[in-house]
Amino acid sequence: MTAARRTRFPLGVAVLLGTWGLTRLALLLFVAKVYVFPGPDVTSDVSVIYHGWYDVLRHGSFPLHDVTWQYPPAASLAILSPGLLPFLDYPHAFFVLAFVADLVAFGLLLYAGARPGRTLRGAWVWMIGVPLLGPTMYARYDVMVTAVAVAALLAGARHPRVMGFLTGFGAMVKVWPVLLLLGAVRRRSWAWAAGTATGIAAVFFATMPGAFAFLTFQRDRGTEVESLGSLVFHVARHHGWNGRVLLNYGSVEFVGPYVDMVSTAALFLTGAAFGWLLLWRLCAKRFLSHTLADAAFVAVLMFTATSRVISPQYLVWLVGIAAVCLCFRASRMPVPACLVLVACFVTVLEFPTWFADVVDSTDLGITLLVLRNGLLVTAAVLAARELWRGTVSRPAPDLPAQATRTKETLASS
Repeated sequence: MTAARRTRFPLGVAVLLGTWGLTRLALLLFVAKVYVFPGPDVTSDVSVIYHGWYDVLRHGSFPLHDVTWQYPPAASLAILSPGLLPFLDYPHAFFVLAFVADLVAFGLLLYAGARPGRTLRGAWVWMIGVPLLGPTMYARYDVMVTAVAVAALLAGARHPRVMGFLTGFGAMVKVWPVLLLLGAVRRRSWAWAAGTATGIAAVFFATMPGAFAFLTFQRDRGTEVESLGSLVFHVARHHGWNGRVLLNYGSVEFVGPYVDMVSTAALFLTGAAFGWLLLWRLCAKRFLSHTLADAAFVAVLMFTATSRVISPQYLVWLVGIAAVCLCFRASRMPVPACLVLVACFVTVLEFPTWFADVVDSTDLGITLLVLRNGLLVTAAVLAARELWRGTVSRPAPDLPAQATRTKETLASS
């Protein structure tokens, strides 16, 4: 039996590596436009918007008069990064760096999964999830942020300072990585995250004008056509609602009567999600090796599902954290992770493949949104239930004492 396992393990890794290589080659060919992916051109964000920001940022200022700039100051590093490859034009340099970030995340998951007591399921989740989202993944900087988040979570149990540093840095690139701290019980993680974020913010505030203009632009966003709340208006358009769909604050949004009300309701749902997460943290009694990743997955799922904007690239966040969860054999998130993968496939159908149907609120467009958003909501509910059962409701499993250290023991370390 031991010999058979030794034979199968390298074969499984070879299949994983080969499949990863083929799928990533396909993504590169699509973003390079060797082959045309159906739907609108997803690379225009890089060639037009990102490139325009790059021209402003490299002169030492943020794009103060561009309402589409809605990111924390360290996001400028991702936008400026193609300058590291001066032998390529801006779009192709960006695609190469997105590929490198994908490779780094995959390598980390592969390494983590090969360790004793771990599994390669996480690497498989990443390998499958990214190409399911299509070429959009290499045409947005979210894959870079997700690679940082994957590294932070994998470092969390053994290296809390490293986790804190990476989390603080990631939060200054795109805010959401701050949610990774939800399940962290070592004070050093929180302290290093706060110190890193504060230091980065101070540097940008002192050296570049408009470092925090993004806060105003983000506040004024409305209900984007792919969000959960947008379903109200997609259906209402078939019953006389006279609103419009416009490119507004960098995304395609509904504009018209009752939009503000629905946007406020979305914020209320996000607040309710935050309240549940706070309640969980106060009630949680058991923090095992996989709890950090499981809690982060639940938090990001909840905030994504209730957001006023659910852009396709947001799902790469979920894929990355789900992959870390499934590196642990004891993780309680296999079913929610599978639902996220299915949601990735539906997402690539609604954007970019049939995005025109989404914008026009056709039956096909509405059906795709109901499926995708329904999958995300279902995954969030199931994941939250499993997190609660595993850390609050059920008695601790019969494991060695070191594996079942309580919050108080970890916090004092």
